This record gives sequence, structure tokens and C-alpha cells, in this order.
Amino acid sequence: MDTILFIVSKKSWRGAPTELNYAAMVYSLVARYIERIPTIKDLVKRLKHDLVFRLECGFLVSDNVPSEASYSRLISKLSESDAIQKANHITLLQAIEEGFVDDENIAIDACHFEARDHAVPQEKKPKPEPKKRGRKKKEEKEQYDQQKQQEEQCKTLYEKPIADQLDVSLDELRKEMPINPAWGIKKNSEGKNEFWYGFKAHLAAGTKSQYILQSILSSGNLNDGKAAIPLLGLEKLPLSYKYGIMDAGYDYIPIYQQLYRMGIHAIIAYNKRNEGEIEGFDQHFAPTCVREHPYRYDSYDQKYKTLKYTRPKECRNCPLASDSLCQKTYKIRIETNLRRYTAPARGSEKWKKLFAERTAVERVNAYLKEFFQLNNIRHRTGKKARLHLDLVILVYNASKLAVDRINRQLENQNRNKKVA
Repeated sequence: MDTILFIVSKKSWRGAPTELNYAAMVYSLVARYIERIPTIKDLVKRLKHDLVFRLECGFLVSDNVPSEASYSRLISKLSESDAIQKANHITLLQAIEEGFVDDENIAIDACHFEARDHAVPQEKKPKPEPKKRGRKKKEEKEQYDQQKQQEEQCKTLYEKPIADQLDVSLDELRKEMPINPAWGIKKNSEGKNEFWYGFKAHLAAGTKSQYILQSILSSGNLNDGKAAIPLLGLEKLPLSYKYGIMDAGYDYIPIYQQLYRMGIHAIIAYNKRNEGEIEGFDQHFAPTCVREHPYRYDSYDQKYKTLKYTRPKECRNCPLASDSLCQKTYKIRIETNLRRYTAPARGSEKWKKLFAERTAVERVNAYLKEFFQLNNIRHRTGKKARLHLDLVILVYNASKLAVDRINRQLENQNRNKKVA
């Protein structure tokens, strides 16, 4: 609470005295998400008519109930700072220190939620003039190249390819993130397009503990893959990771490169982009024998970063088994193509088992929407929407920490009863 109270409290003893209990106001904002109170107006009404609730939030009997305008000013101050993010980081460190977060695998996914306001109707652009056919003249070509160069220089970081993010600092990546509401599109389970006007919440969650380790808010039209590298800035947490698990929306070479730099193995679904079959390899890029039977994944050599494949079962009774055309083992270095060759190898049982852990972050997304009011956005600006997301994640992580502590106490009590 110290970092939050420092933002909203008076910095000098001069001037009018403080009449509001800011600590209790922050507690009441947290209680609003837990009690599923939809609006600030309903929160003020609950505080006025429910004395027990008012005392539980930290208000004294002598304190005045804050008005809606007071809450609005409090939210405006908090949205201009990163105090809630710092509080969430402290909560995570407590959970790690107490042994509740020891994940080796992280899952990354995005979920959308709509803005409060409807989209502003856009003016219809006039139809462009038809382009002239044939090659451009030398002067026109130079002018066209200069115009394209200027357009490239004017692009923001997130309008450029994902590869441009690799050598940019995490602070700059977060600072440049677009957060204004925008139209987004996504295919549902039936393969149909869904449209919404609002935001996206990008989450990195531990697959075992299901704590939210990192979060970013962006505009609804941002590609999921462009938020992956900022989400992988997990160096502030004292954890070591083995696998980064994502769906096909994150199948981009720069994301594999970033994971490789961090020493994390990528478990990302392969997204075929009009790619044909590769001769000598199956659909999972495992080598095949002369009769096109795929080799079996055997092991991964950490020292040489090499995948080892062994001869297929069908080759036991094959007349070409002793021929020089059929190898007994096949080794491939993952550095030859980080996107195709992962450890464990694509299509193996271990790869499928690890990829199934991705459902943890989808489960977290559902929790935030169903139980923690992520869908109930009451603000117009992107900064306040980001504060809403940060508060939701703080309440979620703090609730998990409280539940884990209670479960540990109950386990200790049952253990002591058995010993007695």
C-alpha cells in the first residue's frame, strides 16, 4: 500500500488538511472487484447503507463516505502512475518467497474486452486514382522511393515488423505500446470472424501455479505476436523457465529468437503460411526414410543443441535396412531453423503434453472475465483501461495468494491432528 498511498496523498503539510481516507478508498476499489459491484455509483451507495462493509474497507465511523467525483480523481491519479503494477510485483515476490510459484513453464495468450464507448464513425475516403500501367519514369521512381522511405521512418515501433523489437529495451517496448481502443478481429471456434471495439489483455501465466506473471494492455487491433517479446521481459522475477508455450498466433521467427536468447525452449504451434511439403521430411519436420516412414524422436542433446532421431519401426523388416541409403540415426541442430526444430521435437508425445499446458492461460482468461469483471470496463481512455486491467490482475493474484495460504494452514492442521 505504501507506493499507492504515496501517489494519492499530500506531499506537504501546508494547505487544507486531508479529509478523505485514501487507504480505505483503495481497499474499497479492490472490494468492488471481489464483491462484483458494477459501478462506482453502486460502490458509494453500498458504503452509505452498509456499515459493516464500510468498516471492512477501512473507513472509520467518523469518516465521510467519498463521492463519485472523489473516486474519479483517485482513479485519475493512479492511472498516471505505475503504483498498481509495483504492488502486483510485490505480491508475486511474496508468493514466490512462500513457495507458491515455482513454475518452469509459462503460457502466453491474449483475450479481448470491449470498450465502454462505441467506435467513432469514420469518414469515407475518396477512391484513389487508378495507377498507371507499366514501369515508372526515373524521376517518378525516385520520388516514389523517397515517399516510401519517409513512410517507413514515420512508422511506430509496433507498425514495424516484429524483428525490430529484438534489440529494444523492455521499458521502451512498454512505453510505445498503443493503448487506445480500436476495432479488433478474431476467428471463433466455428471459423467465423468476430469483431469488437476495445482492448486486448496479453497475459503470461505459470502453467502450474496459474499466477499471472506478466501482463500488457494494448489496442484491440494489435497482432498477438507483436506483444510476445514485451511479455517475455520476466527477468525481474527470481524464476528460471524451461518452456514458453503459445498457440499458432505467435508463430514468428523473432519470437523463437527471443526465447532462444533467454535459454527457453519454444513450444509454439506451427502455422503453415502457404508452405508446400518438404521432400525427405514429414509434417512435423522429422526426417523420413526411403519409403517415407518418419524417424522417431529419441532425445535432445543440451550440450550440442541437437535433436536425435532413430530408425522407424517399419524399417525392422525392410530389405533396405542394411543399405547405405537408410541411416540408423539422424541428428539435426535446432539452430539450423529455430522455427521448425524445437526441443522436444514437434509431434513427439512430450511436445504434445507440454502444448496441452497452454490451457492454463486460457483458464486464467476465463476467470478474469467471469469472476473479476475484466469485461466490465467503465472508462473511456486507454490509461484508465490499463489501470482497470492492473487492478483486476492484482485482485486475482492476491486472491490466489490468500487461498494458497489458507490451504497450507489447513494442510498443517490436518497433519498435526494425524501426528497427535
